[in-house]
Amino acid sequence: MEQTPLQRQLAGRKGRPTALDAFRRARADFLAGRRLDVQSLAAELGVSRVTLYRWVGTREQLLVEVIWSLTERTLRDEWERLASEPGPRVPELMVRLLRAIWDQPGARRFLEQENDLAMRLLTLKSHGFQPRLLDLIREKVAEDLEDGRVSTPLPLDDLAYTVLRVTESFHYLPTITGEPADPDAAARVLAALLPPPRP
Repeated sequence: MEQTPLQRQLAGRKGRPTALDAFRRARADFLAGRRLDVQSLAAELGVSRVTLYRWVGTREQLLVEVIWSLTERTLRDEWERLASEPGPRVPELMVRLLRAIWDQPGARRFLEQENDLAMRLLTLKSHGFQPRLLDLIREKVAEDLEDGRVSTPLPLDDLAYTVLRVTESFHYLPTITGEPADPDAAARVLAALLPPPRP
């Protein structure tokens, strides 16, 4: 009787690699602080570069997907941790994201060694990262507004966009001004932007 793919994999026989395998390896390399090299990744998977490009697009597209997966998970995990905290949560959420990025060796390596690329990929709408981040920030600002944690006359879209740009400004200080990233300054500005209701 022929074995199922699951039985073959459980027995230690590997099937053909997939686009998801490429993504997982790229993410593992990124987290380990290794530069994403498409040629090496294709060789590790035993596929041609043409196949790999067909699966994941360009190196830049693959980097965006890897970084987005890590960013989204961090934001959602931190949001859960903030659930029982009083007052506005979005300022602290963004500060925790900035700290998590700079504390993660792979992200830090990417920002330090490929900073211009990082800034381009992660702040321009055309690369697909920034619109997703803006949508997630908008979702969280809306939750704080609906829960009565924030009191402001500003429209939701303006708030979300400003939260994003303030966070980016303090995150990319090394590129913009040569100074270190400053999560604490971001926290102060965001707290002023998203104040709690007055008693």
